[in-house]
Amino acid sequence: MKAYKIIDHEYDVVVLGAGGSGLRAAVGLSEAGLKTACISKVFPTRSHTSAAQGGISAALGNMGEDDWRWHMYDTVKGSDWLGDQDAIEYLCKEAPRAVIELERYGVPFSRTKDGKIYQRPFGGMTKNYGNGTAQRTCAAADRTGHAILHTLYGQALKHQTEFFIEYFALDLIMKNGECKGVIAWNLNDGTIHRFRSHITIIATGGYGKIYYSATSAHTCTGDGNGMVLRAGLPLQDMEFVQFHPTGIYGVGCLISEGVRGEGGYLLNAKGERFMERYAPKAKDLASRDVVSRSIAVEINEGRGVGKEKDHVNLHLDHIDPKVIEERLPGIAESAKTFSGVDVTKEPIPVVPTVHYNMGGIPTNYKAEVLTLNGSEKTVKGLMAIGEAACVSVHGANRLGSNSLIDLVVFGRAAAKRASELIKPGSPHEEVSNSETDKCLERFDKIRNSNGGTKTSELRLSMQKTMQSKCAVFRTEKTLKEGVDSIRKPFEGINDLSVKDKSLLFNTDLVESLEFDNLIRQAITTMDSAYHRKESRGAHAREDFTKRDDKNYMKHTLAWHDGEKVEIKYRDVHSRTLTNDVQYFPPKERVY
Repeated sequence: MKAYKIIDHEYDVVVLGAGGSGLRAAVGLSEAGLKTACISKVFPTRSHTSAAQGGISAALGNMGEDDWRWHMYDTVKGSDWLGDQDAIEYLCKEAPRAVIELERYGVPFSRTKDGKIYQRPFGGMTKNYGNGTAQRTCAAADRTGHAILHTLYGQALKHQTEFFIEYFALDLIMKNGECKGVIAWNLNDGTIHRFRSHITIIATGGYGKIYYSATSAHTCTGDGNGMVLRAGLPLQDMEFVQFHPTGIYGVGCLISEGVRGEGGYLLNAKGERFMERYAPKAKDLASRDVVSRSIAVEINEGRGVGKEKDHVNLHLDHIDPKVIEERLPGIAESAKTFSGVDVTKEPIPVVPTVHYNMGGIPTNYKAEVLTLNGSEKTVKGLMAIGEAACVSVHGANRLGSNSLIDLVVFGRAAAKRASELIKPGSPHEEVSNSETDKCLERFDKIRNSNGGTKTSELRLSMQKTMQSKCAVFRTEKTLKEGVDSIRKPFEGINDLSVKDKSLLFNTDLVESLEFDNLIRQAITTMDSAYHRKESRGAHAREDFTKRDDKNYMKHTLAWHDGEKVEIKYRDVHSRTLTNDVQYFPPKERVY
């Protein structure tokens, strides 16, 4: 469009997002000699990876015997058998190497007395295939994500990655089904930038802000996923939204699973350690879906604490204050700040809160995006990693501390694959202006919206609908109501009001563009949940209480063309890379 001046750039690879996965990919790409740009709407060290507290999983065996096969078994089981076993094998085999690499980059891990990386127990992490608790989660106190993010940013700068900070990515440049780059808006000076690249790597994080109560930052709007839907590609397994069992009541701020790994436990109004009823073996260290549902049942049956009986208590007051000071300092600070609690004397009030998105952009274990048009053909020039992607190693439910290892293993895998596919400095194809114009027409339409409805009103309507109709427990009735009512805020875009028309740090316009991305993901999440008539992992149906492997051991694919959602399915990969291990589900859940 002539109304906007366009500044052109050419790179071998463009990475969208500067969180843990984006930075790990950027480091690997730059190390390989590829000219790399990293685009981020926030300063890299403000990315949401910094909020990850408890740790990063790898079978190092520093605190007792461990094996990558045990880690794989736990991950497959934790996924409720919906994870792709080839990808899970790759993750668990590569994990120890990836963590040692982080250590050598400079991540300041906590240490054992003999100088090894400290590892703590985490929910769902076992040894000997479920017989005993494994200490597998490597930790830097309770600020592990923060430590990793700062270290990787330093490494990316060291290797001459070029950063475009406070640029908002608008849409992918597609040509004949291939990705040729991305269009972005510079918030600092209002210019529009066209980045041409041989490969574009989406690392834009999750979309937790489709919900009203979430541990996600306000920046977690799944911008890459929105771009993928507008490019005519599907998202996978969107119905699987993880509720972390312990968000601070009334605030949503995360209380790490590391608290329970260090000996914290949950109590109801009767003073009962109720997790012993729901998961006799794992107890408070059962997987997150199990603990979240258990808390919800306690509350629903009237055993919640407080005046409203709508939360439970998490106790640390029996733990040595020196241990809390050394291993959980951030948790103690958060509890004091957000709930006024001294954790050495009082319990923390907690309630399940939206925390992680298992669904996202479908990829293979090399991080290449899949077209899924009846095959597993890849989209040339497009990759996805981190929470934006669905590899799928987490399946229906992610185990705690498997997210950070997902970021670095598949960030590294994306860099490795890109360096195999691209010769540094290769010339770029010419791309017509039609794709750029299409993107800018959408941008211009939203920017010049003169309706009567504020973006904040539409966003709140979406979030309240998702919170009430697609929560921890779901039914045919609530989901059908959700499918209908979630369309209303989407249609409300036609009556959108954007008062600020400027191009310089226009937060009104940024939030409107983010809402356009969020609402598309909310719709695909609701429709995907409605069509899955079973309970599996984080998707708990009160009207279909059992897992249905015959009909639903398959990934959901959802396309959104701007009007309707199309749902299809694809098989779960039960095959592995080496075929020396393979796990099959038992008929009944065993915890």
